[in-house]
Amino acid sequence: MRKSSSIYYSRSDKIFAVVNTIFLLFIFIIVVYPLIYVLSASFSSTQAVMSGRVWLLPVEPTLLGYKAVFNNRSIMTGYANSFYYTVLGTVINVFMTILAAYPLARKSFYGRNLIMGIFTFTMLFSGGLIPTYLLVKQLGLINTRWAMVIPNAMSVWNVIVARTFFSTTIPEELYEAGELDGCSDIGFISKIVIPLSGPIIAVLTLFYAVGHWNSYFQALIYLKDAELFPLQIILRNILIQNETSGEMMRDISEMQRRQGMAELLKYSLIVVASIPVLIMYPFVQKYFVRGVMIGALKG
Repeated sequence: MRKSSSIYYSRSDKIFAVVNTIFLLFIFIIVVYPLIYVLSASFSSTQAVMSGRVWLLPVEPTLLGYKAVFNNRSIMTGYANSFYYTVLGTVINVFMTILAAYPLARKSFYGRNLIMGIFTFTMLFSGGLIPTYLLVKQLGLINTRWAMVIPNAMSVWNVIVARTFFSTTIPEELYEAGELDGCSDIGFISKIVIPLSGPIIAVLTLFYAVGHWNSYFQALIYLKDAELFPLQIILRNILIQNETSGEMMRDISEMQRRQGMAELLKYSLIVVASIPVLIMYPFVQKYFVRGVMIGALKG
């Protein structure tokens, strides 16, 4: 007689499954609804947004918000600058992180615990905003593109994650075998370590790229030339220009129009600024979970 392969669930198991499903569905709605609302509001009319009639789907669909965004020529400049800062900064970040993390993962590296302690110390205590600004100024980086990528060239937290990945994934025996074959340290890193580190490189790339794309404060304090502004500063300026000033209070209709356009621009700009990150994420998603989980193990 053939035995049934179905799994028996007790009453408590079924109750737990139902409660867990309801809870996860609730969390899903909390996370997804704001995204849907922002997208719907960006395609709705200013009157619908201001009156609060937008709940789930666009009301009185229009592209007015997106036309206002892309009619501003500085948007394309901001996009180009943000893309430049993101690509160049991410390359520098990943390169520096790997060069710092791999030696610290090697047990034969003398003084690695001391160096790791110094790195960790900088996570708890920093020089502060003013000393950092003075340092950047002394280096001649103020109002230059390098001010957006050099001051934060390496994240200690990402170094720790990458070091843990290397220590748990790249065995010492592999290095000894490469050393016997006459492989140098640079050759071992470029020909063996990097090809085996796809997941953690994808995770580092995503972390650093998102950070550069959303970078706002650095540009605010280091950049003065509008031609160097990243997208986030451009979007901030557009929103400020569309806010209501005291002089407009005399004209109620103009005030309402400005307020409605500012609200519509806010949602349209959120969508415009989020598109590049949403496009990039699917390409690294398959490595993301694996890299984070391996890098999260204690080594």
